[in-house]
Amino acid sequence: MAQFLLQGTLGHRNLIAFNRAVTRWGSRGALDEGGGAVLCAGGTWIPVVANCAFRSDDALGGGELIARAETFFGSLARGFSVKVRDTGEDDDLRRACEAAGMERFGIPVPEMILEGPLREPPVDDGLALRMVDDEAGVSDFIAVNAEAYGTYGMPTEVLSDLFDEPARLLDDPGAHIVVVSRAGAPVATAMTYESDGVASLQWVGTVPSARTAGLGAVVTIRATNVAFEHGASSCTLQASPMGEPLYRRLGYETIYRYGEFVRWPTPPAH
Repeated sequence: MAQFLLQGTLGHRNLIAFNRAVTRWGSRGALDEGGGAVLCAGGTWIPVVANCAFRSDDALGGGELIARAETFFGSLARGFSVKVRDTGEDDDLRRACEAAGMERFGIPVPEMILEGPLREPPVDDGLALRMVDDEAGVSDFIAVNAEAYGTYGMPTEVLSDLFDEPARLLDDPGAHIVVVSRAGAPVATAMTYESDGVASLQWVGTVPSARTAGLGAVVTIRATNVAFEHGASSCTLQASPMGEPLYRRLGYETIYRYGEFVRWPTPPAH
């Protein structure tokens, strides 16, 4: 249990590191950190995937984090989101979000962890699995996720706005992207991001026409194993309601849950 708690703490730090990196991968990204706060503005206005306020030091009061976030994101004409763990250390942050009138977004999502590589099934004939190492591959990653998440209401331009500095993404040694193609067309993708000896799974997506074929598992397994091949001691993820059953079947376990509070921009500004 103690080891799980330690890995959970490292996973939270990795989530912060990933969001910090996202600010570099979009031309409209911005970062403000210091004094225990990490304020990450990605390349798009959407609060829940690109504009996040974190504490790097739990000694920073929840109210102070919210106040600093209001100033920083307000200067960009954006809203922002705050993730709070259900393990106790973020209770003051939850109260601060509520007191500030921030909106609860969705239901709490599980932070899940895996501490060893997975067995990789053979790739079916007609499918090609590759690691992305060029800008064309980044474009495939963007296109797949834009279509995949578009079915859940995400504006299609979000992905291209987030990753419009592909050279910076490719140059980041912590980022690894897997793409599966069928008949030459990209149909599924996933990313892992490493920091401080651990990794996280991010942006798993399958285009609607290729769903139910098990491709989410294919890219999840390969991306997860890439993290371990690069020396990570664990791989974490924040599971959507759709993805949680898959990750659980593969062996990921829940260590805590994140609630999320959002300050929406008025009006949304690009």
